[in-house]
Amino acid sequence: MAISKKDLEFNKNDDAMRMKISQLERELQKIYLGGGKKKIEKHHSKGKLTARERIDMLLDKGTDSFEVAALAGKGMYEEYGGCPSGGVVIKIGYVSGRQCIVVANDATVKAGAWFPITGKKNLRAQEIAMDNKLPIIYLVDSAGVFLPMQDEIFPDKEHFGRIFRNNAVMSSEGITQIAAVMGSCVAGGAYLPIMSDESLIVNKTGTIFLAGSYLVKAAIGESIDNETLGGATTHNEISGVCDYKPENDEECLETIRDLMSQIGDAESAGFNRTEPVKPKKNVKDIYGILPKDRTKPYDVKEIIKCLVDDSKFTEYKKDYGQTIVTAYARIDGWSVGIVANQRLISKSGKGEMQFGGVIYSDSADKAARFIMTCNQKNIPLVFLQDVSGFMVGSKSEHGGIIKDGAKMVSAMANSVVPKFTVVMGNSYGAGNYAMCGKAYDPRLIVAWPTAELAVMSGAAAAKTLLQIEVASLKAKGEKITEEKEKQMFDEIKNRYDEQISPYYAASRVWVDAIIDPVETRKVIAMGIEAANLKPAEKKYNVGVIQT
Repeated sequence: MAISKKDLEFNKNDDAMRMKISQLERELQKIYLGGGKKKIEKHHSKGKLTARERIDMLLDKGTDSFEVAALAGKGMYEEYGGCPSGGVVIKIGYVSGRQCIVVANDATVKAGAWFPITGKKNLRAQEIAMDNKLPIIYLVDSAGVFLPMQDEIFPDKEHFGRIFRNNAVMSSEGITQIAAVMGSCVAGGAYLPIMSDESLIVNKTGTIFLAGSYLVKAAIGESIDNETLGGATTHNEISGVCDYKPENDEECLETIRDLMSQIGDAESAGFNRTEPVKPKKNVKDIYGILPKDRTKPYDVKEIIKCLVDDSKFTEYKKDYGQTIVTAYARIDGWSVGIVANQRLISKSGKGEMQFGGVIYSDSADKAARFIMTCNQKNIPLVFLQDVSGFMVGSKSEHGGIIKDGAKMVSAMANSVVPKFTVVMGNSYGAGNYAMCGKAYDPRLIVAWPTAELAVMSGAAAAKTLLQIEVASLKAKGEKITEEKEKQMFDEIKNRYDEQISPYYAASRVWVDAIIDPVETRKVIAMGIEAANLKPAEKKYNVGVIQT
């Protein structure tokens, strides 16, 4: 039986996606080793579990979890030997049946010292906790700020000190914070345990002090060992800084599980949920549907069928503004409103051809209205991004594309229901903003391995920059051959392509994770469950821009 052209294309796409997923898995396996096998062995020799081992022991067995920013720091700080995962592991999961977020310093990476990306990643964890009123557990094992880069981590608004400001704010909002000191906890970091609701310190392993014994000797001439200065006995029997003194990591984690089991029920935001139903369509069909060539069209409705319960959705304004699909559906039982870029070439109501992946005035208007309706109905929003930007040219400008785009951005930015963003493919220019990019506070934002985030595509940027560079060289009297021009184009494109890679975005925590598309349902469902812990604090009001 002959294979059809459609099947052949599907198989090529499937192979390309599986290759990208294999690459992702290889990258993650390297990152999971933290500072390396030798550092892990040294850590174990002290009777200590690694950050990942601690989290695995703490979380309920057999339950879902989601790691935030595992790729943070990738390719950064190489002059200092790198900083895998930013030197800290963060997971959303379940402890004694209660969903929470766990932050664990990885002491195998520069003794758990804080690089700039470490601070950014920790602040993202606290942001998730505050956005969702989610309990947060800190497993502390850190040497403090990485001194060679102290100017980039210490004094600014989004630096190290912001963490303690957030501790205080979360306390005032009734968000449970538990800190376990399972290694070093020094200098400014020493405030973390006392600013949490309850604190534990492991006997003979954990230490807390503003200054260690060497600095104390240098500063005031006092000779004292670290254990006497700030060990578990000191802080449980003398200072009263800590509340519990477990004998080892295992007892410490079991005590945390016991403390979590006694927390009262949280208030609900009232999002609708029914019994979950698996999609009729195989979720792995996404691999073959999403084109290997990112310029080719495909029907995003087929992607949606792979993600939603029973592969069923109700499309809003189906025949209007067709370059965006808006639809009601359920994901793992949760009611959601989906806003997805459509990459099929279609006809507008006026019979005009519209290019897929581009936001036109009518699609922006439709999306804005849908977002407002979901807010009125208290339905969380899911944005599926594969967007080239807003339509350009005199016809669009004269038709008010800027005004219509502003309506969509305003409706989305003022949304009070939680928003979740999946970057499936392109995420270019103002399209990134309108489709709820990182700047617009999605509760979670994840990318597939096929994602690209930038002002424009690598090819478009290279052509633009090449024109400028060639004009500049010609103005200086230089002759540019075709061969030279191609070389210049390739150099510019290769440099730009590195920056639009999802790994570049993930290393800087512009996205919370790169995930296998198969994980999308789980991530969104866990995100809505977390969001359901915190009712909206204000009514939906889009402002005068919508009038």
